[in-house]
Amino acid sequence: MTEHVDINWKTLGYDYTRIDWNYLSFWKDGAWDDGRLTQENSVTISLGSTALHYAQECFEGLKAQTAKDGRIVLFRPDQNAKRMQAGARGILMPEVPEEKFLNACRQVVDANRRWIPPYGSGAALYLRPVLFGHGDNLGAKPASEYIFAVFGSPVGPYFKQGLRPIMVKVSEYDRVAPIGTGALKVGGNYAAGLAARAAATRDGYADCLYLDPKTRTYIDEIGGTNFFGITGDNRFVTPDSPTILPSITRRTVAEIATRYLDMTVEERLVPIAEISDFVEAGACGTASAITPVGGIFYQGILHAFYQGGQEAGPVTCRLYELLTAIQCGDHEAPEGWIVEI
Repeated sequence: MTEHVDINWKTLGYDYTRIDWNYLSFWKDGAWDDGRLTQENSVTISLGSTALHYAQECFEGLKAQTAKDGRIVLFRPDQNAKRMQAGARGILMPEVPEEKFLNACRQVVDANRRWIPPYGSGAALYLRPVLFGHGDNLGAKPASEYIFAVFGSPVGPYFKQGLRPIMVKVSEYDRVAPIGTGALKVGGNYAAGLAARAAATRDGYADCLYLDPKTRTYIDEIGGTNFFGITGDNRFVTPDSPTILPSITRRTVAEIATRYLDMTVEERLVPIAEISDFVEAGACGTASAITPVGGIFYQGILHAFYQGGQEAGPVTCRLYELLTAIQCGDHEAPEGWIVEI
């Protein structure tokens, strides 16, 4: 049996804690090397690296968890591999082959078993695969060398209040350009959102809600998470937009809604004017899983959902219960969703 590090797992936040082993692989002269585990948590790169000047970088996020029977599992890591490949193509970086990506994650999880929180703690080992351009560069062009790395950290809930609803505010900022990199998990998109999220928190809200950058009439996403709304006639509604990240968690929750709750799923343009049609709302993503949204502040009015925004709605709670049960092995998962380490 693995002896865990001495951490109070139940009070763990969402900050970086250095673990024992990380993974590094280098791309040069048109090919990836075999990659290796390392106990270093830093790399040395040129001041001319394209990651520093032109944001030629993309990343992923996924979690390793302990199942009730003691197994260590990853949730749909193949989808993270595919999304990183899409990000690489979008900003002209070499793709990381899917098996290389999965093998790197397996190695990091297996080498850091003592950092994986125990079952029932509410915590997980968060993995951060990252791909970026480096080397001696100056002009605005793709790099000639790249690094693919995977590091990790034990984390608790992203929103510390758990299933207590959060309040969000429609942002005056645009997260991305109408025809740009919004659908890619690249660092530049997150840098563009820092000021917007800071403005929302200064006003007392947990996060901001972005509208589409072209017309500013449709819902896009909430900060670093995707949005969904629940109607009174059992519909799960979530935005279809070319400027939001294709969330693995959102896709999963939509499938759960259809498969287990017999809900009608609508992925479509969602006008901000429709928020009064929702009886519940939520944010979903790898970091947050599912967080109820109690209300949206828009044009001077707080549009509250279930119980005036003070409680999580029953459908949102059920979706959360099913998602988290599947992720940690407490509920049977569709084929391919759970990967045991």
